[in-house]
Amino acid sequence: MDLYVGQSRRHWCLHRDLLCYHTSYFQGSNGSNDNQKPGKIELLDEDPQAFELLVKWLYQGRLDDVSDMPMDKKWDYADVCQKLYILCERINMPQLKDVAIDQFRKGCNEAGLVPGPEEIKPIYATTPPHSPIRKLVSRIAARQIMDPDSSSDAGSYRLCFESSADFAIDVVAAIRQG
Repeated sequence: MDLYVGQSRRHWCLHRDLLCYHTSYFQGSNGSNDNQKPGKIELLDEDPQAFELLVKWLYQGRLDDVSDMPMDKKWDYADVCQKLYILCERINMPQLKDVAIDQFRKGCNEAGLVPGPEEIKPIYATTPPHSPIRKLVSRIAARQIMDPDSSSDAGSYRLCFESSADFAIDVVAAIRQG
């Protein structure tokens, strides 16, 4: 099966049976887009690096562990794992989604960095309410807002508050929970 990913249309040729084994998204000859040619799927809104991690997991059964990476690579890897989570949400791959969120959480922690509006907005735009990754990033934001030693305050998340009422509600709920 030919897959084209991202605006750059990065091309992968993958075994259809392997894709279909892991997700029903690819069981129709065209995934969820019937306007495409048989055996060809375009995922132009997805991140090619995230899809590359999906391919690695399909063929090797694992992802690299962010703990084994040099410090200057941890945040970038965590960011790609966040995008992988969103991709897995879209194509219904819960097992890989769990691995992706674990690596995202661990990468943020080990890099000593927190997701900002650039990372949070796509999470809230593409995941359902009560999603584990929403819970994670809203708790991180709540902790940053309430920490007097943090450089992030409520204003740091203004774009997220403005674009998603769910984010605002989740952050307030996280603050109330302590």
